[in-house]
Amino acid sequence: MHRILQIVSKVLPDKIYLRLLYFKHFGYFPDLKNPKTYNEKIQWLKLYNRNPLYIKLVDKIAVKEYVANIIGEEYIIPTINTYSSLDEIEFDKLPNQFVIKWNHDSGSIVICKDKSTFNIKTALNRLKIGQKLNGYWYGREWPYKSVFPKVMVEEYKEDEETKELRDYKFFCFNGEVKAMFVASSRHLNKEPYFDFYDANFNWLNVKQQHPNSPHPLRKPKCFDEMKQIASKLSMGFPHVRVDLYEVNGKVYFGEYTFFHFSGIVPFIPKEFDELMGSWVNLKEC
Repeated sequence: MHRILQIVSKVLPDKIYLRLLYFKHFGYFPDLKNPKTYNEKIQWLKLYNRNPLYIKLVDKIAVKEYVANIIGEEYIIPTINTYSSLDEIEFDKLPNQFVIKWNHDSGSIVICKDKSTFNIKTALNRLKIGQKLNGYWYGREWPYKSVFPKVMVEEYKEDEETKELRDYKFFCFNGEVKAMFVASSRHLNKEPYFDFYDANFNWLNVKQQHPNSPHPLRKPKCFDEMKQIASKLSMGFPHVRVDLYEVNGKVYFGEYTFFHFSGIVPFIPKEFDELMGSWVNLKEC
């Protein structure tokens, strides 16, 4: 099935392609006429929720101005520089610590904690792979089709207590935070931990894609502030995931995600898929 989808991905209409993609991951076709589960509704949103603002909001460079206008520049991780191509990066002029990422991709991130041990060739090879990726062709996440790839170098951030940059991902529904998950140990282990919580940071016995952390995670010191920020940033959108960081008692914006895991990763238990689906009001689209 995967090979077939690769071959036909650029010729099939979105609706037919998404039905096949969903079948590949779930073993049955999604109900797109009357979707009930969260993952079914994600497919519906890809097809019918075409707010042009999303193109700007999934662009990791362009989104910073939008977010700063809503919650303030102090919540934005400073950008060191941006480039139109990898050839333009002047590594000798970068600080000792930095992060390089594409504006159109989530996975191709290069972290430099110490330039004396930083392998530029390895970093560039990783970034070259990310340059070719596009969320539209595999998952039909339509906003990415219109984002022109650019390279961004940001300041490196790390929390002194956790020794990492934990990602707090809030599931928001027109300004209301209903649940979240924390991605931890992403750059410390081969596989990250994902832990789901309700809107009050009560741990939920839910898994998706990655295992839970073997140790309880502390509640962020700025949790209430994070919820308020996520609520403000998600107002007016039927559904969006707002990703935030906490670094030494300060909150930073991460990114907007309108199609969580592209709606193709099952939840365990599957009842959580149904619960989250009940929170998405498609009449608001």
